[in-house]
This record gives sequence, C-alpha cells and structure tokens, in this order.
Amino acid sequence: MSLQNRIINHFTNSIQAQQDTMTSLGELIEFASQRLVATLLNDKKIITCGNGRSAAVAQLLSSAMLNQYERDRPSLPAIALTTDTTTITAIANDYHFDDIFAKQLRALGQSGDILVAYTDGNNSANIAKAISAAHDKDITVIALTGNNGGMIAPLLHEIDIEIRVPSDSSIHIQEVHALITHCLCDLIDHQLFGG
Repeated sequence: MSLQNRIINHFTNSIQAQQDTMTSLGELIEFASQRLVATLLNDKKIITCGNGRSAAVAQLLSSAMLNQYERDRPSLPAIALTTDTTTITAIANDYHFDDIFAKQLRALGQSGDILVAYTDGNNSANIAKAISAAHDKDITVIALTGNNGGMIAPLLHEIDIEIRVPSDSSIHIQEVHALITHCLCDLIDHQLFGG
C-alpha cells in the first residue's frame, strides 16, 4: 500500500468512526452536557482522568473549563487528576499504580461532583478504581469508552452515563473522544452563557 493510500485510509476510518458516533450517540452527548451543566450550576466541580493519550483528552476538558473553550467567559471548576506528577508517582510508589486516581478522588471529590473518565482500552484498573471511589463519594460518572466497554461498563450505575465510541481502534476512539470533548465544551458554554 502506498503512503498516500495509508493517509487516505486513516482519514476515511477516522471520519467513519466520527460519523458512526454522531449518528448513534448524539442524544447521549447532549444528555451528558446537561448533566455537566447541572453539576456546575449546583456549585460542584468536574473531575477528569485517563491514561496516556486519554490523559491528554481529560486535561483538554479540564483546561477548557478553567480557562476558556472558544470565547472569553468566567472560569468553571474542574480538576484533572492526571497532572500532578509528584502525587501520581508517590501514590504509585507507596501504594499501587491502580490507586493513582482513586486516592486523589477520595481526597478531592465531594458529593455532587461529576467524574469524567476516559479510556480507550476499557480495561484500565486505575479507571475502574476511580469509578468505585466516585460511587463511594456519591459522585456521578460519565465514562467515555469504546469497543465493548470492557471492565468499565459493568461498574457503572444506572445514574451514570457511558458514551461508548463504536470502534475497536484505540487511535480512532481517542480521536472521537477529543471531538466529543469539544462538543461537550461547546454545549456547556452555550447552555451557561448563551450565544
């Protein structure tokens, strides 16, 4: 296969994953945005987590809340549990890597907050423990997953939301997670600030 054909295939597959997600999950993304807005209107915060490239997407949401998405507006409360390397490495060293998000969440999370957890592989033990810790603190979960939902889907409660990208490609799942995150940011701004 030529290099140009590889490029065409990558774009085509990515577009297809995005199209499939838009068609099947548009209403769920809207509902998730409404849940995030309700959390913020109740003076609670958004907490995010993810591993590897999913950590970058989790930080994208937190950054857009704390700073801005596309327009100047007041900062919104959000914390990315992926950013404090001293804390993450201390927890991993003293306890276990599986505890890096749950331990932070138990200290920083409050009833009524919302956890947005990103996973493309769906079998991340540290995400699973974060979801359990969230439930222990009466924190609702929005899980952005893919493929078949892996070990994450069965952990979710009825009140939680799973946005499962209909793809088995980690790369395309992550690309769609970033696009969903942009949609959520836009919908939050629109609902809170109009325009």
